[in-house]
Order: sequence, then structure tokens, then C-alpha cells
Amino acid sequence: MEEESKLIRSICVINQKGGVGKTTTAINLAAGLSRKDKNVLLVDLDPQGNIDTALKLQSEYDIYDAMTGRQDILSCISNVAKNFDVIASKENLAKIEYYLSRQDDSIQLLKDIFAKLKSYDFIIFDCPPSLGLLNQNALAFCKEAFIPVSTDYLAFDGLKRMEEFITHIRKNYEHDIKITKIIPTLFDKRNKICCETLTDMQNEYTQLLSYPIRINSKLKEAPKYGKSIFSYAKSSSGAIDYGKLVEDVLVMDIAA
Repeated sequence: MEEESKLIRSICVINQKGGVGKTTTAINLAAGLSRKDKNVLLVDLDPQGNIDTALKLQSEYDIYDAMTGRQDILSCISNVAKNFDVIASKENLAKIEYYLSRQDDSIQLLKDIFAKLKSYDFIIFDCPPSLGLLNQNALAFCKEAFIPVSTDYLAFDGLKRMEEFITHIRKNYEHDIKITKIIPTLFDKRNKICCETLTDMQNEYTQLLSYPIRINSKLKEAPKYGKSIFSYAKSSSGAIDYGKLVEDVLVMDIAA
């Protein structure tokens, strides 16, 4: 009997607003899942290349090489730790929108090149703060969208636009992607607006909302040393909060 194909959870960490903790969330979610014996591939889709910097990688090839056909995707994978691989990005990725605009089926490119990767439990994309063709590619490939949202009024208001955009992708490309997690970030319980915004999120997105990620200096320090929060400060509030997120992700009913 043929072995049943492995279920790979494909997740894009996405928000068109910058400064909400997307990269911090993507790195620590990936690192945390790998520590739970899950095989994880983290893919940087941001031309700023922050994952390469934050994890002290020196990748020879990157996601731009894979997307433009210069290199096979397997040669673009770097190992970070046990169960934890990364495909980095560099500033050349800024040219990818022009490249994609000249392709016949530009929205399906990531889906095509990632089809051969079968060994992972999770493939996680750290997306840039935009709604361009690169992010449309990520949404057209992934089955789940995680949206980090800082606990302030403007970021919460922008969440509505992300919902509309993901609905547009689902309908226009007949692709079953769902928002499966909304992650409140930069939460400071001493701040009135943070508390009010978190309450609004809890009221409106009860089933999707994760535990809040509190403001924590250790989360800012960890990239300087090329470490996840779990390696850098395992007892910090940042490690505790992202640990809760990891546990939450592992027990999610994604069929719901």
C-alpha cells in the first residue's frame, strides 16, 4: 500500500503594516516548533533580509535564486539547528516584483517551486509589509495566515484590510487559505490603549486570538547574538509568550 502523504502546514506570517513583530514572530515560532521535534523550514520573503541577519547566516543562495530559476530550491536551504532550516533573502529580492510581473502565471510561482519539498512538518513564510505580488504568491501557496497585530488602534484598524485582502485571494484564485491565528504583539499592560485594543481584539476575534506577546527587551536583544528567544533567554517573558503560541499552534484544529 502506498504511504499516505505527509501533511505539511504552510503558514504565512503577514501584515501589510510594518513594525508589528512579523520577523520576531516567524523566527521564534519556527524555533519553538523545531524544539518540539517538528521539521521546520522558515522562508524569508522580505528584501531587508532580517532573518539572515538575526540568525547570523551566511547563505550562498537565497529565495531570489530559487524564484528566478538560478538555483534549485534545495540548494538554497541552510540548516540553523536540529529540525530547523531557513531559506534566506537578500536585497536582490527587491527586484522580484518586476520579475513576477513578466511571468505568465506570476501568482503560482512559489507554489510551483515548493511542491518538491515533502520532508517538513511546517513551512513558515516571513512576509514583507506590502500587498504586492510577492505576498500574493505566499498567500496563494499557504493554507494558513497568521497575522501579528500590535496592540494599538491603527494596527487593529488595519487588520480589517488584511481580512479583505485574504478573502480576495481565496475567491479570485479558488485557494482555500484561512486566517487561523491573530497574534497581539508589543503588549504593555501599563498602557491604556494596549489594554483597550487587546479587549477589542478579544471581543471580535475570540476563536482566532492567541495569547498576547508582551513587550520584552530580550526579544530585541536576541538577534544581536544570532539566537531565538528560547536560546537567548529561556526564562524571559518573551520566551514564555512565544512558548504559549507554539503550544497553541500544535493543538490547533486546522480542519475547523
